[in-house]
Amino acid sequence: QVQLVESGGGLVQPGGSLRLSCAASGSIVSINAMGWYRQPPGKERELVASITSGGTTSYADSVKGRFTISRDNTKNTVYLQMNSLEAEDTAVYYCNAEGLTLRKGIYNTFGSWGQGTQVTVSS
Repeated sequence: QVQLVESGGGLVQPGGSLRLSCAASGSIVSINAMGWYRQPPGKERELVASITSGGTTSYADSVKGRFTISRDNTKNTVYLQMNSLEAEDTAVYYCNAEGLTLRKGIYNTFGSWGQGTQVTVSS
């Protein structure tokens, strides 16, 4: 079982910045893709950014040039640096990770979600 714990959300004014962190723990052998999703009020959850184990990144068009995803494989942690925040970025942000665990001599794949962290952009 893999747990993801997010931190770094909060209230920020338009144009401001926030940095989200998500740390994975458990019987992890390796983590392939890690990503950040968000769910604005009354809307569907959407992919914001993703990063592979090799560092290849992908972004939603709405955040390109403003958000940067990165990861520290030694800490099983993914980050999302959010700059030039807009009111439309207000949402609950969730991290996601997929990979491999080893427990009691048995390998298993996993896909886990964090509990979510609120980001509110408002003056």
